[in-house]
Amino acid sequence: MSINRYQSHIFVLCEDSANRKIATGFLLNVNQRVIQILDLADGWKKAIDKFNKDYAPGMYQYPKRIMILLIDFDERENRFNYVEERIPNDLKDRVFILGVGDEPEKLKSFTCMSFEKIGETLAQDCADNTNNLWGHEELKHNARELERMREIIKPFLFI
Repeated sequence: MSINRYQSHIFVLCEDSANRKIATGFLLNVNQRVIQILDLADGWKKAIDKFNKDYAPGMYQYPKRIMILLIDFDERENRFNYVEERIPNDLKDRVFILGVGDEPEKLKSFTCMSFEKIGETLAQDCADNTNNLWGHEELKHNARELERMREIIKPFLFI
């Protein structure tokens, strides 16, 4: 089933396959008719480039589209700001930048969960308004984006 582009929907652009597996696990606990995982970007810089080249134009055409950029922060404190600065100002309210503080493999090791289970658990946290896993050292830097995102997506993603 394809997404109705005229209704609220989410595109997820993942940096790499580990992030894609997390996103796939997230899909198991949500309304799958309103979310789509896009082709891999093959790197965090390529993700923002791909977003601007391939997906930002469609966001103007479809004003109910929301984009999640799922990247590794590689322990770089300025990574979020670098990516955010490259998002057009008039789209920033519909684009969310999320990811693991270092790399997904590190979170997997710390939690002893598969990537898919991590995604499922993060979705459950969102649905329940909890931060059981979102509060983990590798994810807590997402708090501001998560709060902003929950307000917008919860009404149509978790039904």
